[in-house]
Amino acid sequence: MIYDLIIVGAGPAGLAAGIYAGRYMLRTLIIEKAQDGGQISQTAEIENYPGLRVDVPESGLTLSDRMTEQVKRFGAERALDEIVSFELQFEVKKLTGLSGKVYEARSVILAMGAHYRSIGCKNEDKFRGMGISFCATCDANFFRGLDVYVAGGGDSAIEEAMYLTKFARKVTVIHRRNELRAAKSIQEKAFANEKLSFIWDSVVDEALGDDVLNGLVIKNVKTGELTTIKADEADGMIGLFGFLGMIPNTERLEGCGIELKDGYIAADESTKTNIDGVFAAGDIRIKALRQVVTAVSDGAVAAFQAEKYLAG
Repeated sequence: MIYDLIIVGAGPAGLAAGIYAGRYMLRTLIIEKAQDGGQISQTAEIENYPGLRVDVPESGLTLSDRMTEQVKRFGAERALDEIVSFELQFEVKKLTGLSGKVYEARSVILAMGAHYRSIGCKNEDKFRGMGISFCATCDANFFRGLDVYVAGGGDSAIEEAMYLTKFARKVTVIHRRNELRAAKSIQEKAFANEKLSFIWDSVVDEALGDDVLNGLVIKNVKTGELTTIKADEADGMIGLFGFLGMIPNTERLEGCGIELKDGYIAADESTKTNIDGVFAAGDIRIKALRQVVTAVSDGAVAAFQAEKYLAG
C-alpha cells in the first residue's frame, strides 16, 4: 500500500500533523516507536499551553491522550515501529522499520523530536518532573521562591539561569570548568545578577530525596571532594535544571540525503526540507523555541505543505 503521507513520530508535532492531514482527506499513517506525546508524556504539569483550564492541572500525558483521540477521529492509521532506514529521494518514499516492514508514501513528515542531554547524576530519572527539569520556560513557575541549581555553562544554560532568577529565591550555576563557555556579553550580565552564584569545577553527582528533590551531592572534578546540599526545611524541595544541550533524533537520517545542521534538519518555518515531498516538524528542525505550542504549529504547517505538494 502506498500512503499519501507518512508521519514519523507521534509527539505534539506528529499528532497535530495527523489531525490536519485527516482533515485534508489524505490517507495517512503515523509511525511511533513508543508512547504518544514524546517528551511531554513525561511532564507532570503543563501551564503554558493556550486554552488550558487554569483551575484544573493538566499533565503532558492527558494532553497528548486527547491529541491521540483527535487523530483517531480524523482517520489516520497507526503503526508501532521504529524506522531504521529512509529512502526519500524518489517520488515514492520508502521507510524500513525495525520490524522489517517497508512503508511507502508519496510524502513524509519527519517529527521524531529531540531529547535533552542528561545531567548524568544518580537518581536523575527518579526525580524528572519532581524537582529535575530541562525547560525553564515550561517549569520556572513551579520553583517560585525556592533555591534552584543549574547544570551547564554555555549560552543557553546562563540565559536560562538568568531567566530563572525572576522566579527563584536564588539560582546557583554548577559548571565543570573554572570559567563559563557562554558569550562574554552573556557572562557580564550573569556576573552582575545579584541572585546568581556559581560553583566551579564541579558536577552533580547524585540527586537526593523521597518523593521530591530535596538535596544534591556535588562533586569537585579536580579534587573528588563531595559536598551535600540540602533544601531549606521550610521549603522541603529544591530545583535542578539541566542545560547541557539537546540531541536531535536524526541519527537514522545520516546518509539519506536530508540536509542537517548541527544535527538538526535544515528546514525553515515552511517545514520544507531540501528533498521534495519531505517535511520536518517540531524539535527535530532548526528553530528558536522548542515548546508544545511551536511543535503543534509545525505539525499543522507541515500537513498543509504536504497537501499542497500532493495536489501539485
